Amino acid sequence: MTENRARRMWRVLEPYHAITYFAPDTRQATDALGLRGGWMSYFACRAAPLGPVGPELVAAVFYNFHPDMVARALPDAWSHASPAQLLTTRLQAVDSAVRRFLPDPGTPLRRTAELARKAAELAPTAGRPIAAANAALEWPDEPHLVLWQATTILRESRGDGHVAALVSAGLTPCQAILTISAAGGPSKEVFQVARRWSDEEWAEAADQLRERGLLDADGVLTEAGRATRQQVEDTTDRLAEQGWAALGDEDAEELDRLIRPISGKLMASGLIPPDNPMAMRWEPDEIPAN
Repeated sequence: MTENRARRMWRVLEPYHAITYFAPDTRQATDALGLRGGWMSYFACRAAPLGPVGPELVAAVFYNFHPDMVARALPDAWSHASPAQLLTTRLQAVDSAVRRFLPDPGTPLRRTAELARKAAELAPTAGRPIAAANAALEWPDEPHLVLWQATTILRESRGDGHVAALVSAGLTPCQAILTISAAGGPSKEVFQVARRWSDEEWAEAADQLRERGLLDADGVLTEAGRATRQQVEDTTDRLAEQGWAALGDEDAEELDRLIRPISGKLMASGLIPPDNPMAMRWEPDEIPAN
């Protein structure tokens, strides 16, 4: 996919947000509250800004997770900790992880956080429930936590727009991940572990795509399939660009320049797997040597 500004900014900011998913601190903190397992931790912490919602709503707005996977975590998680408790817990866990992975970020962190917050406050939230819920939270004081909250709002704003693009393209949750996998994204094996669609459900989604002429007999995207997938990505980028255009070229370029060394250190640490379900990849020459 061509990397325009909206896509580039997502890619350079996403590793900092993803600390919450891949560092062990979040799971350790939620285990201490009585939550069971990494996926209960994930769904409860990410959904906490929405309040004590049920699995149906979370499956709908998170979109590409199997509904049964969500239902194994929610609403049970709320019996162990309230959303308010989990909001505090996830921020404390990020604080711990950042201090360990980035004891000296090697860049003006306060300015990075300032620019990221400005971008987050300009990111569109109308029609974007997860972004709006995160944007309604109080801002933390420490710059490294401001930066994390800003990257969270920015990625959820983009993600909500991506869901709108998938719905507009007529791609169901399983079809969405199947087509991005077929387009060169994360493997089926990665998605089946991280999203839990069975072989039978994957095969059914493939048959449905073949009926639409989007997938051939060998599981390769047809020309129409590639066009549909590109349309989804183009729409996602176009919707996300609204916020970056409002921020302006100068501030966006400065934020890109400042966040790259921070995210580069995280990618070099091995914290985030190269083949990850976020479909977020860095080229080897972008990652600094340890």
